[in-house]
Amino acid sequence: MHTYLNYAKKHWMREGENTPVGLILCSEPNDALAQYALDGLSNKVLAREYSLALPKPKLLTDELAKTCRQFEARKKAGWGN
Repeated sequence: MHTYLNYAKKHWMREGENTPVGLILCSEPNDALAQYALDGLSNKVLAREYSLALPKPKLLTDELAKTCRQFEARKKAGWGN
């Protein structure tokens, strides 16, 4: 994650913008997880500035679980074979 955030900071960040934020989506059987990752910031309070624009982790978790269920249903139906 840090590699991508550092690349974004170096090549895509514009003057006056805050440091990029990473989004980690994980899926386990019967479980989904969404977390935000900050690029080594010593002052984690800056993440609050992003909360107005980023979706809530619960929404992301629900969407990830929904997508996993759809994928499993397609897989069982022979999709992609």
